[in-house]
Amino acid sequence: MANLLVTGGAGFIGVNLVRWWKERNPDDALTVLDSLTYAGNANSLDGLVGTEGFEFIHGDIRDTDMVTDIISDKGIDVLVHLAAESHVDRSIEGPDAFIDTNVVGTHSLLKAARKVWFTNDRWAPHRFHHVSTDEVYGSLAMDDPAFNEETPYAPNSPYSASKAGSDHLVRAYHHTFGMEVTTTNCSNNYGGYQFPEKLIPLVLINTLHGKPLPIYGDGMNVRDWLHVSDHCRGIELAIRKGDPGETYCIGGRNEAPNIEIVKMICRLLGERFAADPELSSRFPECPAASGRDNQELITYVKDRPGHDRRYAIDPTKASSELGYEPEMTFESGIANTIDWYLANEPWWKAVTDGSYRDWIDTNYGARQS
Repeated sequence: MANLLVTGGAGFIGVNLVRWWKERNPDDALTVLDSLTYAGNANSLDGLVGTEGFEFIHGDIRDTDMVTDIISDKGIDVLVHLAAESHVDRSIEGPDAFIDTNVVGTHSLLKAARKVWFTNDRWAPHRFHHVSTDEVYGSLAMDDPAFNEETPYAPNSPYSASKAGSDHLVRAYHHTFGMEVTTTNCSNNYGGYQFPEKLIPLVLINTLHGKPLPIYGDGMNVRDWLHVSDHCRGIELAIRKGDPGETYCIGGRNEAPNIEIVKMICRLLGERFAADPELSSRFPECPAASGRDNQELITYVKDRPGHDRRYAIDPTKASSELGYEPEMTFESGIANTIDWYLANEPWWKAVTDGSYRDWIDTNYGARQS
């Protein structure tokens, strides 16, 4: 039995990981720590809060004393660090929050963990797992080989620079102090519970409401798409089988330009409207509700500053050393995601209309920035 602390566990990947882990390891105790910023949603943990072996704590990873008490009082021996500011556009508009959370916050966690786990000149059994991104490696030309664990860091946005800084801090705590750490650098995640500012849920929800589908530049920016369930599998494998101090790249083997992703969503949604007349009643503003092509909503907009052209992950090391392989093709993964959003309209409506923020304020106090 393990005692896990998952930071950022009310966010998109965190919620999926907690549910994944609890389903497969029911005897493990899980504590979620989340400050419930705009992308953290405690409602996403419905069905878990109040159950045996699970606890949610509303708090900030930068509060080192609080984190120290949690690790000590709950006997935490596995810390999975997912708490992060993660949206490139927001990092361009306001970089400070990214430095505070991603760099200062990560160091706070490392200090707290070391204080508890290293006593009397000995380390207690532990694992600190840090979840990072492929964006720390910069941008690829179309004919470049995919990123791997040996790719030099070359972050191009305040977000990716802050994640690179956190990666280096985690590495330093292993090499300097002997902390048992592992890091995973993942490609673009998608799936249920994702905040609607990200491309795939934004396109889904905008299409359902007949709103424009904004495409940066020419739409040919390429990403490697990783279904969140495959990412959760990779994280668990890294924690259980990864060598301390090692980094593992977790990818979906699904490279595609953004415009192709948008067109696929439009097509698959159209197929669902054709097969289920009730959808036309639920979402009458969707072009497919009146027999039109959803692609008519595609709108090209000015590219954002420093927009990396291509990301791609080579997961060969994770495959050979951990036994990792993605199980979702993009076609199966996006179909799964579309069906999740159609089946969970109350969840994303509460997010898009802001009502979940009122719920958080009522239950957890003052609104977080």
